[in-house]
Amino acid sequence: MSIWLKHYGSIPKSLNYPQISLYEAIQSSCLTHKDSVAFSYFGRVITYKQLLYYIDKFAFYLKGVGIDKNNRISIILPTCPQAVIAFYAINKIGAIASFIHPLSSEDEITNYINISNSTFAITLDIFANKVLPINNKTPLKTIMQTNISTFMPFFLKIAYNVFKKSKKIANTNTTFESAIKQKNLNIDIKPKQEYSDTAVILYSGGTTGKPKGIELSNYNLIANAIQVSTWANLSKSDKILAILPIFHGFGLSVCINAVLMGGAQAILVPNFDLNNVIKLIKKEKPTFLVGVPTLYKALLDNKDFRKINFSFLNGAFSGADMLPEHIKKDFDALVEKSGSSAKLREGYGLTESVTAIAAIPLDKYKSNSIGIPFPDMQMKIIDPASLENLKPNEIGEICVSGPCVMKGYLNNELETKNVLKTHNDGKIWLHTGDLGYMDEDGFFYFKQRLKRMIKVSGMNVYPTEIESVLTLHENVKFSCAIGVKDPYKMHRIKAFIELKHQINDTESLKKELIALCKKHLNVWSVPYDIEFTQLPRTKIGKIDCKLLEEKENEKNNGKN
Repeated sequence: MSIWLKHYGSIPKSLNYPQISLYEAIQSSCLTHKDSVAFSYFGRVITYKQLLYYIDKFAFYLKGVGIDKNNRISIILPTCPQAVIAFYAINKIGAIASFIHPLSSEDEITNYINISNSTFAITLDIFANKVLPINNKTPLKTIMQTNISTFMPFFLKIAYNVFKKSKKIANTNTTFESAIKQKNLNIDIKPKQEYSDTAVILYSGGTTGKPKGIELSNYNLIANAIQVSTWANLSKSDKILAILPIFHGFGLSVCINAVLMGGAQAILVPNFDLNNVIKLIKKEKPTFLVGVPTLYKALLDNKDFRKINFSFLNGAFSGADMLPEHIKKDFDALVEKSGSSAKLREGYGLTESVTAIAAIPLDKYKSNSIGIPFPDMQMKIIDPASLENLKPNEIGEICVSGPCVMKGYLNNELETKNVLKTHNDGKIWLHTGDLGYMDEDGFFYFKQRLKRMIKVSGMNVYPTEIESVLTLHENVKFSCAIGVKDPYKMHRIKAFIELKHQINDTESLKKELIALCKKHLNVWSVPYDIEFTQLPRTKIGKIDCKLLEEKENEKNNGKN
C-alpha cells in the first residue's frame, strides 16, 4: 500500500499521460499558450508561438537534408534556445536526440557519439575545434555550428560579437542560423515518433561507473513533465530559473520540458556565473529556484544575494546531491525575512528515471527527507541480497517503478538486466544502487550510494552520516568522507573538509572535529585523519568523492 498518498492533499493520486510524441505534447502547449512567454534569454523573450515556429523551421531543414527515424543527432550545447529548438525538432522528424556536455573532453565526446551512433552533431562554434578532429573516429557525417549570441537582444548580440570572436569550423558553412533562414520545403511533416519510441539518450555512470547511454522514451519524458508541473502547480504566471544544464536529466526535464508543458516560463542560463545569476534573480524574479547544494551555498555566501527581497519566491528545490542542513536553515531564514513562506526542499531522482520522481510536498516538511513519490511512481526499500521488502526505518536499497523508468541502457542488455528487474508483484523495478529507508509515514530518506558504503572491520559505515556530523561545525562549508584501504580493517575513514573561513590552527580544528564525530558516531565511523582542502566538483557541481578516493589510495599505494 502507498502510505504516502495521505500526504498528497490537493494533488491527484493519479494523472493522465497522453500516448503521443514529445513534439505533439509541446505543440499542444505552444498552441494553448501561444502568446505567453516560453523562455527568456539574456533579456530577449520568445513566445510559445515563436518557439513552435522555430521548432518547425528546423525540422523542415533536418528533413530536407535527409535526417529521419534512422538517425541520431548529438546536441553538444549549453542551455540556449538552439538546444531547446533542436531537441523538439529532432523529435518531430522521428530521429533521436543525444545530449553531450559541451565542456566534455575530445575523448569523452568521441565515446558518447560512438555510443549513440550519431551521424549529425550540433555544437557552438567556440567548441567546434573539439568536435572536428573526431570526425574520422565516429559515424559523424555532418557537424553543424551555431553561435551563443544568435538569440541575444540586438545590441547585446553586436557587443558580444565585437568583443568575443568565435572560432569557426574550417571548410563548412553548415550553421543553425542558415538552417532556420531557409524557405520551408513543400512537404508536410507529420510527427514520426510513437509514445513508446526512444526520444533521447542521456548519459550516466550506471551501476559500474562507466558511461552508459540511457534510453528515455516519449512516454517517460511526458509523464515526468506532467508529474513535476502538477506537483509544483505550474502556470503561465510562474518563472523557473534554468540554472541546471539541459544536457542533464534534471535540467532537461524539470527546468525545460516540465516548464514548457506547464505553460510557464524558463529563464535560460547558458553558463553559471554567480554575479550574472544574482542579477537575473533580481530582474526576473523567478517563482521557483532549482539547483544543487553547491549552487545554493555559493548564492548564500554572496552579500548581494542576501539583500534580495524574496517575496516573489514560491518554492526552491535542491537535488542531485545531499543537502547539508545548515544550507537549508540559512536559506529558509533568509527568505522568511522577506515575508515569503517558500522553503528549500529536497527531491530525489536519477537519470534512469528521467530525473526527479520524489520530493517534499509544498505544505509539509520532514528534516533530511527526500520526500514522497510523485503520482503513479512507486518506491520501496528492499534487502539488496534477498530482494525482500524491508520494514519502515530499515536501511536497504531504494527501488523505483512507474512511467518514468527508462527503457534501458543503449546496446547493453547485461547492465540493463542488472538494474531493471521484475519482482513478485509483476512490476518492473529499477534498482537504483542507493541506500535509504522509509519511515512509518511513507517519507523516504537517502543515506548514500550503495557503492559508497564502506566496510570497516566488517561493519557498515555510511559516509553521509559522517558528513552530516562534520557539517554541524560552524566553520565547515562542505565535507566528504572516503574509505582508505587498510590491511587490517579493510578500510579506514578519512574526511576532507572545505572551510567557510581559513584558519591558521588547523590541528586544533582537527581535534575538535574528531571529538565531534566521537560524540555522534560509532567508533568505526570516526575519521582517523582530516584534510582541509578545496573539494573537487563534477561537471554539474557535485562534490567528486570518487576522485578524492582514487587520489588518496594512489598516494597510499605509492608509500607502500
